Amino acid sequence: MRWKKLGKIFDPTQHQLPNDCVAFAQSPQALVFDDFIRIYFSTRALEQKTGKYLSHIAFVDMDKELKTTLRVSQQTVIPLGDLGSFDEHGIFPMNVLRHEGRIYGYTCGWSRRVSVSVETAVGLATSDDDGLTFQRMGPGPVLSASLHEPCLVGDGFVKVIGNTFHMWYIFGTGWTQFAADAVPDRIYKIGHATSADGIHWEKEEARQIIADQIGEHECQALPTVVDIDGRYHMFFCYRHAYDFRTNAERGYRIGHAWSDDLLNWTRDDLQARLEGTPGEWDADMQCYPHAFNSDGRTYLLYNGSEFGRYGFGAAVLEK
Repeated sequence: MRWKKLGKIFDPTQHQLPNDCVAFAQSPQALVFDDFIRIYFSTRALEQKTGKYLSHIAFVDMDKELKTTLRVSQQTVIPLGDLGSFDEHGIFPMNVLRHEGRIYGYTCGWSRRVSVSVETAVGLATSDDDGLTFQRMGPGPVLSASLHEPCLVGDGFVKVIGNTFHMWYIFGTGWTQFAADAVPDRIYKIGHATSADGIHWEKEEARQIIADQIGEHECQALPTVVDIDGRYHMFFCYRHAYDFRTNAERGYRIGHAWSDDLLNWTRDDLQARLEGTPGEWDADMQCYPHAFNSDGRTYLLYNGSEFGRYGFGAAVLEK
């Protein structure tokens, strides 16, 4: 695969964001319309009483060539969860798809913990107004921790193939302190679940479907699956489990795998190679990819350095 980079296409610092959000446009996710592309992203606001970030979902509408910003949402598309809920402190990301006249939004809800920083689960909300607003199907998640997936279930990407909903998601294998005085770091892998209705899911419990490339402590995140010339291709990001925030050599890169049966995946990261541009927005990190087809072309949205603080860019497949 040959990707032509289109550069950074959206910078949140150059726009008025809803909910007093300050910077960040993380995990861009596309919904294609006839004459524009709506891109949902997670942005952040400071919680006054704690001084910590809350993650909210907003969107930007762009032209079909991803060159012109048409509008930025004036409000977030879904409120955060109630006190004590799985999505009380943030939603990041939200994957969207059309199904039977509605738009389904699979959210990754975040809630803070005491001994470790966070717990996550996957929720479901639906929209009847072309994705301007979403309403939860219920206060709890549709996919969460279980017997052999003990923590950090999230990053759900859903695709309906035939009569089956397929979800590729991440599950945590646990938290580890790599040094006695270190903050705990998490390790997570990509898994797979299926559903007949998009609500009730059956996991392939604790089956890691993408092989590690950099050792057992590799962290894999944000799977996205797209059909290219009759073969399924998954793009995701991966990093080392610790010392990844300040050491660019250990930070996120984009990985790739392919499958002909949706069950067995062959990893081949060279197919997704996107080199950072020295001195530019993606110099030190490429993360949170989202692949989609539009008007016969395949696009890849992704964040750059500092986990999307300054927005996201795109690449188009030249093959």
